[in-house]
Amino acid sequence: MKIDPEVCIACELCVPYCPMEAISMKDDVAVIDQDECVECNVCLRSGVCPTDSLIAPELEWPRSLRRAFSDPMAKHELTGMRGRGTAEMKTNDVTGRYRVGEAGFAIDVGRPGIGTRLRDVERIYKRLVKLGAQFEEQNPMRQLLKDEKEGTFKEEVLNEKVSSAIIEFKVPSFKLQEALQELKECAAEIDTVFSVGLIDKVSEDGSMKNYELARQLGYHPSINAKVCAGIGKPQARF
Repeated sequence: MKIDPEVCIACELCVPYCPMEAISMKDDVAVIDQDECVECNVCLRSGVCPTDSLIAPELEWPRSLRRAFSDPMAKHELTGMRGRGTAEMKTNDVTGRYRVGEAGFAIDVGRPGIGTRLRDVERIYKRLVKLGAQFEEQNPMRQLLKDEKEGTFKEEVLNEKVSSAIIEFKVPSFKLQEALQELKECAAEIDTVFSVGLIDKVSEDGSMKNYELARQLGYHPSINAKVCAGIGKPQARF
């Protein structure tokens, strides 16, 4: 995002709308810290500027990744989805991505207000690769990979900042403890925040093995269910 200094009247109305606090005043005009801006377009969509001085330029690679991961109206080329470009756990019952005996994860890296550099996402990804995690193929993280076996990203994307990004993967349930430990160690290494979504398939007896195991390991998972309303036929019961 850019601001036309010839049109800006320094009203400061746009300043509080930036989730990254990248807009400030300098020499009686609003300016945007281009390194901190994630191209989310919140300031522009707010319509608060009385002189239309906010300008959304055409973005070239790799800066275009900022908008793809931060603007909920932008689509990812790989998935065709808006926002973070992933269905997360919303379609699991229909697609059969997770089965009994598997632990699924949705790692939500970054948040509005802090964001994340893609180098921090790479740090998590590299640890999970060594764990033997099976990553979701229809996830925009894949287009960033330089070496899938090593979990390394293309060098030119590492310093790009985005509002948030999701890493989706699964491991056999017997690796749940190891996966949680890896993520705990990651938290001490990166310069942002992330939340851990643990995806569990409910057994026929109504039990949730991954949930119970996580509790036994000293974690405090909160149950948040999404119910399939018959939109599609489940592909995997077990």
